[in-house]
Amino acid sequence: MGKSKLRMIAVGVAGVAAVAGALAFSNFRADMRRHEQRLANRSQTISTQFGQLEYAVRGEGAPLLMIHGTGGGFDQGLTFSENLIGNGVRVIAPSRFGYLRSSWPSDPSSERQADAFVELLDHLRLEKVAVAGGSAGALPAVQFALRHPERTSGVILFVPAANVEGHDPNEMGALRSWMVKRLVTSDFLFWAAKEALAQQMIGFLLATDPELVAQAPIAERQRAHAILDQIQPISRRWRGMLNDAKLAGHPASINLGQLRVPLLVLSANDDRFGTAATARAIARQVPGSKLVVYATGGHIFVGHQRDFSAETAKFIRAHQT
Repeated sequence: MGKSKLRMIAVGVAGVAAVAGALAFSNFRADMRRHEQRLANRSQTISTQFGQLEYAVRGEGAPLLMIHGTGGGFDQGLTFSENLIGNGVRVIAPSRFGYLRSSWPSDPSSERQADAFVELLDHLRLEKVAVAGGSAGALPAVQFALRHPERTSGVILFVPAANVEGHDPNEMGALRSWMVKRLVTSDFLFWAAKEALAQQMIGFLLATDPELVAQAPIAERQRAHAILDQIQPISRRWRGMLNDAKLAGHPASINLGQLRVPLLVLSANDDRFGTAATARAIARQVPGSKLVVYATGGHIFVGHQRDFSAETAKFIRAHQT
């Protein structure tokens, strides 16, 4: 084959690659616009001593402060409590520090997050609430109950991501840590990975067996992919996500034995973040707590979302004041 033909082939390949790249970037931009529209006008903000705090309120009935996990925001809080809304529960879903429209204060600790939530309850004129914390949201939920027991009717911790026994249950090596930091600080890289490697992302970021998701009913498959999809735009969440990794990995400076409110802890044995062991350790340290561990379900309770919601609603009603 002559040099001229090789040059033509090279130019052709480069042209195809350029067109494919332009099409991918166009799809990426369209997806980002979709997420901005999804989030628009669904939340409110208040000013606190720590800066701006975003929140949404849905439903009527017994109040529940739903504290989201890593990669979330008020939208994730609403997604995980959708079976409670309209079923006698009023869900208050804040965005934690570094997520979406909430500020990034100088001290983004779990303690300060808990104190900010008190200001939110004051704004909403709520004296006492049940508090639910999912994944990395478990730490500020516990701190809320410890620091403000008079405002807490009960605590629900689901798939709690916390170092409560002196070792990180989800310790990452240097390579994995580097990959996570690249993914969570780039909208385009996260979008591209989600589009090309959705199954691997479910296993990696959602800590759930992709085969379990693939074999689940269509509604559960859609929910799993929606949770992954709704981490976008990640550029408006990355500070909170990296802070969560730091707080969840370091030994938790909490004395669980000091909890003086009812406690419900839920997890699944196959959660790849190892939260079943954490849930059991928490339950051992809190006499009278209730522990529910499903055999399967992963970090997002695949196949058990209704069970989780039923347990949560029952607990809230039992301890409503």
